[in-house]
Amino acid sequence: MWKNIFLIMISCSAGFFAAGGVFTVLITVGLVPRFAGKTHTGRKVMLYENFVIAGTITGCILSVFGRYCQLGSFILKNGIMKEAAWTVVGNGILLISGIFSGIFIGCFALAIAEMLNTIPIFARRIGFRHGLGIAILFMALGKLAGSLIYFIEGVYRYGGR
Repeated sequence: MWKNIFLIMISCSAGFFAAGGVFTVLITVGLVPRFAGKTHTGRKVMLYENFVIAGTITGCILSVFGRYCQLGSFILKNGIMKEAAWTVVGNGILLISGIFSGIFIGCFALAIAEMLNTIPIFARRIGFRHGLGIAILFMALGKLAGSLIYFIEGVYRYGGR
């Protein structure tokens, strides 16, 4: 019994440290104030922070308790919706969550790159004078192409062919 209590305490402590690290990085790069500044909604910073925390908690719950969070199997097993209808609705949910996740990850990556000034330093080191915007556009298009291949080919299911 004491062994289980000790394991629970260690696991919760590790989870709190990991979450603290995530939030520290988000605060350090200034992602939430950047969103508020770009959208001219500075009065809603607390709402942004609450959504970031809610998203992080939801992601943790879905990744740790994924076996119990399968909405699709629950809907199909209980006959709430037909399989064809659920496929359309489920793909819509995936599309919307994928768009929001992509926006967040893209803004996060750019905030880190801007904070570290990696893009200007890289451009100066290789002697890149003109066309930096075009290079960044093509990097983004490459990421888009890779993501489309990943999802269209179903690499996430089987690890490739």
